[in-house]
Amino acid sequence: MQETKEINALFSLIDDPDEEVYNTVSTKIVGFGKGIIPNLENLWENTLSEDVQIRIELLIHKLHYTDITNDLTEWSNNTFEDLLTGALIVAKFQYPDLQANTVLQEIEKIRRNIWLELNNFLTPLEQANVLSSILYNYYNLKGNEVNYTNPDNFLLNKVLETKNGNAITNGILYQVMCNLLDINAKVINIPKQMIIAFYHSDYDFTNLHEHPQEKILFYVDSANGNAYSHQDLEAYFKKNNITATPAFYKPLSHKKIIRLLIHELSKCFTLPSNEYKQKELLSLINIIA
Repeated sequence: MQETKEINALFSLIDDPDEEVYNTVSTKIVGFGKGIIPNLENLWENTLSEDVQIRIELLIHKLHYTDITNDLTEWSNNTFEDLLTGALIVAKFQYPDLQANTVLQEIEKIRRNIWLELNNFLTPLEQANVLSSILYNYYNLKGNEVNYTNPDNFLLNKVLETKNGNAITNGILYQVMCNLLDINAKVINIPKQMIIAFYHSDYDFTNLHEHPQEKILFYVDSANGNAYSHQDLEAYFKKNNITATPAFYKPLSHKKIIRLLIHELSKCFTLPSNEYKQKELLSLINIIA
């Protein structure tokens, strides 16, 4: 953005000790939109004061956050809220310069490798075995325990780059692949787990009176790709004193999955120095209807 007298005047007040003045200045700067980010980056490079640099960094973050807010609002209002797009919007919270095309190319490579191993004669369990074999053996995807000291495990771009995710991000990747390959499998609402259920082909997801458990063939653990039976899941409920309800077996909507992802990511920012990020993430959850 071309610098003007107004921009220069605002930049000269970034170091103002009066919080009210600074708040007014920051609001006006953010009002210019993300086009002003290069100007702020140039100012940061030519500033010796560490305190001013911190303020500039926060202003740049606010601009990126505004962009994410707008993208997530548009995504939530879209009739077809694509799961992959939602996950990439969340990833931009930490990596605002994320190039979506790079991620999409990697996703397409994985999809094609799985597709080459599939055919119309495979059973659902055989399909699951192919999908899990490619993801967890060929690509060496790892499912770490949920760790709130490492935000990257919650961000799909970093999971694809490092091959290290957790049950949530692995579950999202697994679900994305099933969507792209027309495999009738969905993430379901099991407490403290990210489980993918493989349904009978005739299951009507809009039928509220049909017990979904009766239409599930088996389950896949997103952390490691292992398949589990109904008995395995019942044993998990018994071990953890959980009373199963029909809601557990219903597919989670893409919006609910992204809400869960954002909520879990927010738990990574509890230190006083980055607590503002937790508040911002919790605000993003409210955008998703």
